[in-house]
Amino acid sequence: MDFGHARALPLTFFAGDPVSVARALLGAAMVRVLPDSETLAARIVETEAYDCPRDPSCHVIARLPGAAAMMAGPPGRVYYHVAYDQPLLNIICRPEGVQASILIRAAEPLLGEDRMREHRPVKRRVDLSNGPAKLVTALHLGPEQRGQPIDRADFYLVPGEPVEDNAVTTTARVGLRRGADLPWRFLLTGSPWVSAGKPSAALNGV
Repeated sequence: MDFGHARALPLTFFAGDPVSVARALLGAAMVRVLPDSETLAARIVETEAYDCPRDPSCHVIARLPGAAAMMAGPPGRVYYHVAYDQPLLNIICRPEGVQASILIRAAEPLLGEDRMREHRPVKRRVDLSNGPAKLVTALHLGPEQRGQPIDRADFYLVPGEPVEDNAVTTTARVGLRRGADLPWRFLLTGSPWVSAGKPSAALNGV
């Protein structure tokens, strides 16, 4: 695929239920165009949904400066933030005024892997982007992306081939105490690029 000329997912794609959007994003590609015009691309293999109106885990956003306002922003905006010294990439969902987002947890490099390795030197290839902070570093994303639409020229998502349900594993999310039993983590079954995070509850295959 010519990622430099691929059509980006529209912002309206993210206006719905984040659980459905998180599942639908599997197989899509993140495209990052660096300041020197080199293009990087990575296939999404793992996502998590956060839907504050019905999600007990969202109590933490009250303690994060600016998080509540950002998560209630217009759909399809980047919510870049740092948690426990780790940079994370979320995409805002639902109509403006409703706090909801998707966390991109892992991705498979498709284009520009050598450049990604400059950003994140690793011994094992699989460690390049098999985690939420790892992929942010590999794609050279930063605070300058915070709040920008996900269809900008420097960072956007393009649809991939449809992923059948029998190729998707659903689990509880990672590292939560509240909302630990919600089956809102989606991953490509058998992908070596999925993160090593352990589900907060034993819901594998829900």
